[in-house]
Amino acid sequence: MHASDTQDARIVRTVRGMPASDGAGVKLTRVIGSPQLPDLDPFLLLDEFGTDRAEDYLAGFPEHPHRGFETVTYMLDGRMRHRDNHGNEGLLVPGSVQWMTAGRGLVHSEMPEQEEGRMRGFQLWVNLPAREKMTAPRYQEFAPEQLPVAAPADGVTVKVIAGSVDGVAGPISQPATDPVYLDIVLAPGARWQYLLPEGHNVFAYAYEGEVSVGEGDDARVLATQELALLGGGDHLRLAAGAAGARLILVAGRPLREPVARHGPFVMNTREELMQAFVDFQEGRF
Repeated sequence: MHASDTQDARIVRTVRGMPASDGAGVKLTRVIGSPQLPDLDPFLLLDEFGTDRAEDYLAGFPEHPHRGFETVTYMLDGRMRHRDNHGNEGLLVPGSVQWMTAGRGLVHSEMPEQEEGRMRGFQLWVNLPAREKMTAPRYQEFAPEQLPVAAPADGVTVKVIAGSVDGVAGPISQPATDPVYLDIVLAPGARWQYLLPEGHNVFAYAYEGEVSVGEGDDARVLATQELALLGGGDHLRLAAGAAGARLILVAGRPLREPVARHGPFVMNTREELMQAFVDFQEGRF
């Protein structure tokens, strides 16, 4: 595709997260999965957690089941230990990513490995197509040093979790939704242009500072802790405000399948959902 054929992406809509709690009372901000934005195919949920108060996270996420989708945990600060009932265990440290395909089902826990200090990060839920909902569970886990960083423009660094930037490819592979997941740091006033994958649903979430999206009269500012749904074109132009900005940019190919969802189970039909509850209760996870 030639640059002349592309149109600028713009902010179609902004959404602010809502306070929520999950697990055994961990306080977080629910950005996707709230009444304002129930989902954005293939994304089912986005939670941001960030606090210096140990009492907000100490209870952690004790054992809970999942079936039919993927959970992506990206730690910015803090340490979290995960375990599941298939014998998998690991420690998520600052800057690490865990991309877990729950598939046909597992029971896992995520508990803090710290009693004080800051814990901050994101959890994203990505749907699986019907043909892959009952696959064997698997993990793609990457320590901070395994996540490549691109420097595509002055004052711009991009940690590439999935997708690619200037030939720097992220380690995550998921052909079903072909995701892009970038953590972008912009110095004050820095500008960057990026070509989005065609046909994907795309959002940006600013978690520090503010960033302008688009060019000229179409430019709109994305404030801290705001999510922008992007549309209208594949050519994304970003410009940081006076304090600089940090944001995640996430894109995925929509599945366009019916979603039957209840709590930690996401299937295509009500019958499959009922079966998930039966299988879990009968110990088949």
